[in-house]
Amino acid sequence: MALALLAGGAHAWSMAPVARGWLQLLSVAALLALACAVPPPRAWLVGGAFGLGWLGGTFWWLFISMYRYGHLPAWLAALAVALLAALLSVYLALAVALFVRWKRDQLGPDLLLWGGLWLLAELARAQLFTGFPWGAAGYAHVDGPLAVLAPWVGVYGIGAVAAGLGLLVQRGLAMPGVLPRLGALAVTGALVLLPTWTGGDFTRARSVLSVTLLQGNVPQDEKFEFSRLPDTLDWHIKALLASRADLVIAPETAIPLLPEQLPPGLWEGLQNHFAQGRTWGLVGVPLGDAEQGYTNSVAGFSAGAAAGAPVYRYDKHHLVPFGEFIPPGFRWFVDMMQMPLGDFARGPLVAPSFAVGSERVGPNICYEDLFGEELAARFVDAATAPTVLANVSNIGWFGESVAVDQHLLISRMRTLELQRPMVRATNTGATVAIDHRGVVTHRLAPHVRGVLEAQVQGREGTTPFAWWAGRFGLWPLWALALGAVAVVARRRTSN
Repeated sequence: MALALLAGGAHAWSMAPVARGWLQLLSVAALLALACAVPPPRAWLVGGAFGLGWLGGTFWWLFISMYRYGHLPAWLAALAVALLAALLSVYLALAVALFVRWKRDQLGPDLLLWGGLWLLAELARAQLFTGFPWGAAGYAHVDGPLAVLAPWVGVYGIGAVAAGLGLLVQRGLAMPGVLPRLGALAVTGALVLLPTWTGGDFTRARSVLSVTLLQGNVPQDEKFEFSRLPDTLDWHIKALLASRADLVIAPETAIPLLPEQLPPGLWEGLQNHFAQGRTWGLVGVPLGDAEQGYTNSVAGFSAGAAAGAPVYRYDKHHLVPFGEFIPPGFRWFVDMMQMPLGDFARGPLVAPSFAVGSERVGPNICYEDLFGEELAARFVDAATAPTVLANVSNIGWFGESVAVDQHLLISRMRTLELQRPMVRATNTGATVAIDHRGVVTHRLAPHVRGVLEAQVQGREGTTPFAWWAGRFGLWPLWALALGAVAVVARRRTSN
């Protein structure tokens, strides 16, 4: 179990601060070797320990938000993170236990069984009980050969393929003799490179937009401090007004007050500035009222808009548990933390794009870009599908941690799945522009106050992933995984 915990930690390290696909494969191989070395009734303990090391090593930074900003006792904050990681590890523990029990020691059936069980474990973590799929295995392969599978099967499909390759590595290293081992690893390497033959663009280029991305670097403990609000507002408003790009974007809750709470004339002044100019603006701001509910939103100001024209509005759909809504039965836990947490209303799944000249910009807020199947729902109608994606975030809750690098990998995977460029305007980082192939083309250093000028080329067309995930969500992957496991389990029973 100690070795499994360490292997799980290595699995977490394979995804940040940079992607290390080779380490992810070796970690899975180590998990399988350890699980198969213990009596079958104990295999679930190995899987659980690996999951604890993986997930605890992935989102340990939740401790920062609860301890530093929520003022929980250190022991309680650490315990909360550990319990969350342990709870979410149950899926993997069950997958490992079933694999050890049902495996046939035949490569073909075992590949099918292990890939299906791994996929089921990741899908369960992604979707059951609100879902928290941060750190899915596929993110380790953003910069590797398996990345070309993203527009076909998405991050979870990549993870299932990688799980199968991990089994090949484990079986290869277990073979007697040096030459057979080298031969098996060579075959595995060739299979890793095989997907590169499926590469190619499913989308076509459109026009180029110049963009200005703001990074205010407002410390989280000062963001909602009344005495600090004038400086925060002043910097963001001045940067918005100074932009001469086609589009300027300010981060999530860059304006942390409702429009009616702002100094008189400020909101109207913003509308008039953009309406009379040639620049479009997207600004993170809370919207709503007590009767209709409040939303974590993005407001869009259009260049050349007619007087009295409504402001574009995007409301966040996928809310963060505890941060933006309180799960039933957990009010007591939230009340223990001295944090300005909201209980927001949920926006629609399929939101209209924001028209910027001839391009259509699709906003998403914070960790919404973690859910590629939900972004894909906007691509069902090609005539209204986004040609550019824009993420506005504030992960200042997690300090100067690896969360910034992890979130960048997540955004890059979405650009690969959907073959759309994405621009990211964040409070503390990573403020970047990413092209449709997942390459960061412009970058601002994290944890500094600054402005990033960049260019981004819109794209049109639909990837296979966007087509099937937009219509059916992740159900095709569920069916594929369940079918693979059922086939192997049935044949084992019949034999």
